Amino acid sequence: MPTLLLEFPARRYHATPTGHHVNEGQVEWPPSPWRLLRALLSVGYTALQWPSGKPPVEARTLIEKLAGVLPEYRLPKASGAHSRHYMPLAAFKNGKEETTLVFDTWAHIAAGTLSVTWVVDLDAGETSLLKRLADSLNYLGRSESWVSARLAEPHEPLQTSNCRPALDGAAPARGWEHVTLLAPQAAEPYAAWLERELGAVLADLPLPAPGKKVPAALQKKRDKAAAPYPVDLIAALQTSTNELRQYGWSQAPGSLRALYVRVSDSFEPASISGRPASGALAPVQSMLFAMATESGNDHALPPNSRTLPQAERAHRQIVRALAGTNCPALTGNDEQRVPLTGPHSHAHLLPLDLDDDGHLDHLLVWAPMGLDAGAQEAVRTLRHTYAKGGVGPIKLALAAAGGLPQLQGLQGSWGARIAEMLRPARNWISQTPFVLPRHLKRRGANTLEGQVQAELASRGFPPAERITLLRPGENDHARNLRHFVRRRANGPQPPVDCGFALALEFSEPIQGPLCLGYASHFGLGQFVPV
Repeated sequence: MPTLLLEFPARRYHATPTGHHVNEGQVEWPPSPWRLLRALLSVGYTALQWPSGKPPVEARTLIEKLAGVLPEYRLPKASGAHSRHYMPLAAFKNGKEETTLVFDTWAHIAAGTLSVTWVVDLDAGETSLLKRLADSLNYLGRSESWVSARLAEPHEPLQTSNCRPALDGAAPARGWEHVTLLAPQAAEPYAAWLERELGAVLADLPLPAPGKKVPAALQKKRDKAAAPYPVDLIAALQTSTNELRQYGWSQAPGSLRALYVRVSDSFEPASISGRPASGALAPVQSMLFAMATESGNDHALPPNSRTLPQAERAHRQIVRALAGTNCPALTGNDEQRVPLTGPHSHAHLLPLDLDDDGHLDHLLVWAPMGLDAGAQEAVRTLRHTYAKGGVGPIKLALAAAGGLPQLQGLQGSWGARIAEMLRPARNWISQTPFVLPRHLKRRGANTLEGQVQAELASRGFPPAERITLLRPGENDHARNLRHFVRRRANGPQPPVDCGFALALEFSEPIQGPLCLGYASHFGLGQFVPV
């Protein structure tokens, strides 16, 4: 009584049931007996080097014995999942390539082993061959459905089946459900069916004269009429999809629809694992997103001068994902919708140019108060954004999440640039223009220096020993900052629409990020160490 044990290392099983289109979103679970036997035959040719189309005698008897009974299954829990792709059609309209939406559906497999048991006796040679075939099996269904397979040992303890043939066709018991699987006919019933079908097909053709050779033209007609019918069950299992279409079969010859009953909760519509549930996400202080255009052209990304609009747009997308619920870390308001007071500990959205080419390529969401599970789920909804004058959407992909030390430890040139931005330093210079949060006065607390010191104090930083104004006519860096957008599209306007480039010097090193002034939560007023 052989039992095949299958594990899915990638936790995915891609297989569309026979007779269904991929866009119907159907998943074949469990793997049908027909698919399993085809997989064993296939691996015999690829791994055991059988001659093309001619499995050895021992393989034929093995497959015929397995085809003679309907197997029972022990299923690990699984759930349906899918992704959507716009497949190009190689056709163009108004200068743009046309696409069609394609669903890629799969079963997400929980931890556990899928067992398939055939209640049949095999001899030692057939058992040894089945073991070799199982050891060589590396995928089942589509090629991305990786499997690790083996034949269970004779006395290995196995769990009872939770998916078995419904031989009587009666309604399933409570807690069970019907499922239809494609299975092979037994070899003898197939041979009898083939004899009947060929007799009917060839009946209209004239019979050759007794004792005489069949004329070539007549033999050609007889061969053409018999071509759609595989000569035996093994040939039927090896029939390709193209051959089925060529001969007009809606279901493979030699196959039948077998009614099974399985435990009702063995296949769920919702995910059972994968990304942790919201409550299982540990709080993080920062989340870093990489930005890319569909063409891969980095120079099509937004220029640095669009820092404020890009941050505002991303923030609107995140807040929209909250669906009316309040999240102080993302909205900056308490439960009564009153703006938070004290240190600026809620989220900063900081577009970054980490390759220093003048175009924004990353977005850092940084919240000193931490992003809890709900906040992270909202931030993770960022998938794309847009830029003024852009030719299409800009894709956003989560590149890292954690505390500032984790960001400083990222590898590569981008990681080195982030580590430089976050390192402790005494001297800092404007990366984006500093915009005054209040009206500028010649004397008192609201001078340029007074407002900078007040901003530092409100964020828990020590006062700067020296504040130097970098003038555009004397400093190239200050000249470049003149072109930045400094007014929010959906929010309070700056008291003075003027950006300053500053150099700050402290008595002791301070730790970044350092963001000061109006719209500092949206990318303005960023300083970097020098």
